[in-house]
Amino acid sequence: MVSHTIEVDDIRIGQRLPLVLISGPCVIENYETTYRIASDLKDMTDQLEIPFIFKASYDKANRTSIDSFRGPGIKDGLKILERIKAELKIKILSDVHRNSEIPDAARILDIIQIPAFLCRQTDLIIELAKVGKPINIKKGQFLAPWDVIHIIKKIESMGNHQVLITERGTMFGYNNLVVDFRGIRIMQETGYPVIFDATHSIQLPGGHGTSSDGQREFVPTLAKASVAAGADGIFMEVHTDPDRALCDGPNSLRLDALYELLIKLKAIKNVL
Repeated sequence: MVSHTIEVDDIRIGQRLPLVLISGPCVIENYETTYRIASDLKDMTDQLEIPFIFKASYDKANRTSIDSFRGPGIKDGLKILERIKAELKIKILSDVHRNSEIPDAARILDIIQIPAFLCRQTDLIIELAKVGKPINIKKGQFLAPWDVIHIIKKIESMGNHQVLITERGTMFGYNNLVVDFRGIRIMQETGYPVIFDATHSIQLPGGHGTSSDGQREFVPTLAKASVAAGADGIFMEVHTDPDRALCDGPNSLRLDALYELLIKLKAIKNVL
């Protein structure tokens, strides 16, 4: 089971440690919206004493359609994340898509994420591992849980042992995902903490034709089940108005619905 403790300053993630929350909007739409979400999340998690890492993407390079909103890009996006990080004194996570982004991203980000579709890109993984920062691997929806060990070995080959694994569902036919909760324990047997992505797991990829659909009403059900199954943390994309979000709105949770859910998740974790 989990033997590695991942440390981001005062935040510690691993077995028998408090449940950590990784949350924020799918993409940076603008400074104002991103700051408001980050601030509200910080207030909630401070009140509930839940370790919190803010997540927002500066570029969504894997959108379904060429016309989809991708974000402000790395230069402007990192400026926004750096400003919010300093103003709110929070930890920041975002994803990289190519090797050239790594140096700039590593200056700002506390945890760097490998997107699910890129989790087998060896050169990207190796270059990112060399930086030595914690890495969050989004398990590809095309991978079995026992396959993540090969990704981990690539990272470990560079002497980096700061790894999180995030479960986000597995392809089940066309435009659908399912979650096999056995995977949480299987992936924890690598020795590394496992995070459960409760919002991407209810996504319906390509379900809108030119964009993905989602069933956000099932987010609380899967989130509670994952904590009961032993997940070390929860990943949830949230938005003040998901129906108007510029990316992944159908599978994002309403920000004002999060507080009550966090109370329940913390209670389940405490029982364990």
